[in-house]
Amino acid sequence: MAKILLIEDDKATADFVARGLAEEGFVVDRADNGRDGLFHATDGGYDCIVLDRMIPGIDGMAVLTGLRGAGIETPVIILSALGSPEDRIKGLTSGSDDYLTKPFAFAELLARIRLLIRRGAAQGTAAVTTLCCGDLEMDLLSRRVKRAGSAIDLQPREFRLLEFLLGHAEQVVTRTMLLEGVWDYHFDPGTNVIDVHVSRLRKKVDDGAARPLLHTVRGVGYRLGVDP
Repeated sequence: MAKILLIEDDKATADFVARGLAEEGFVVDRADNGRDGLFHATDGGYDCIVLDRMIPGIDGMAVLTGLRGAGIETPVIILSALGSPEDRIKGLTSGSDDYLTKPFAFAELLARIRLLIRRGAAQGTAAVTTLCCGDLEMDLLSRRVKRAGSAIDLQPREFRLLEFLLGHAEQVVTRTMLLEGVWDYHFDPGTNVIDVHVSRLRKKVDDGAARPLLHTVRGVGYRLGVDP
């Protein structure tokens, strides 16, 4: 059972996040200031830390610096109302593994936590070279993609998009996650670039197939998975 440390001084936000994580089966410890948060983080053996940037006592950036300086590599997601590209870059270059701006969707926070925990669990294990979903297969070494044994020719960006979706198979992937994970944008460019590439990818992956794999989740994003 994964253990999460939530460092957040806003009670309403902390209650909302803690309740949601508990409902998903996580064990959640809480701190409402930087000093207590840093104490727990250095002593608790957590799988992931959710850290508000603006907290009393010691601010979130100082907590993060203290953790990394002590050699603690627990994955950290920063939560912040500061959402400019400069703020996000500062957070990421200071040692956080992810940065999520407020207000945020709990489903997105949950997906990011699970991704970071999986990455941490995979450290020290054999590298994954093949990704699969149903009869769709991607060989990361040869960069070949097949569905039901038939080869699919993808452009570089389409390959990266499909790789990201396969890495989150059976999960809802938001537009923000795609912008950051596939295009390396930490802001919304205000274009339909995602829709265009998903449409092209869907034609190559699903056209002619007995069952579609790439699904649109209206108002949220996309999901690559086999419907029951």
